[in-house]
Amino acid sequence: MEINGLPLHPLVVHAVVVLGPLAALTGLAYASVPRWRWLLRWPLVALALVTAVTAVVATSAGESLLDARPELEPLVDEHEDWGELLRTASLAYAAAAALGAWALGGPSALASGRGARDTNPVVGMIATVLIAVGAVALLVLVFLAGDSGARAVWG
Repeated sequence: MEINGLPLHPLVVHAVVVLGPLAALTGLAYASVPRWRWLLRWPLVALALVTAVTAVVATSAGESLLDARPELEPLVDEHEDWGELLRTASLAYAAAAALGAWALGGPSALASGRGARDTNPVVGMIATVLIAVGAVALLVLVFLAGDSGARAVWG
């Protein structure tokens, strides 16, 4: 996969590197500050979905780049493993964000109180834990995949 003769992988990877941590930090705020949920619900879902899509595209583009340049295989073996794990984690995080958007209520930011929702305590706790754990995993895996990729390219 290429765009104007440039491999797509290094172009798309930068979207994951920026959006992944942003989605994770948004998720941590969403899970830990109930009064912000009204404001963060849809940005969280959007960031998590775009991160998951870009991670899938980056993985696919990386495989395409490796097919075109098989001599890179020994250099990018570790990076490939971390990238595949990041792809899986980002998809799971998108699911957790969707569950959290549906399951977690909270007070409304509107003066009228409109939009406030009550939360089932058990489902809310599960969603909160899944979002928090997924956010930490996403942060760690973005770092590990990015670091291993940078080491493969720059030494």
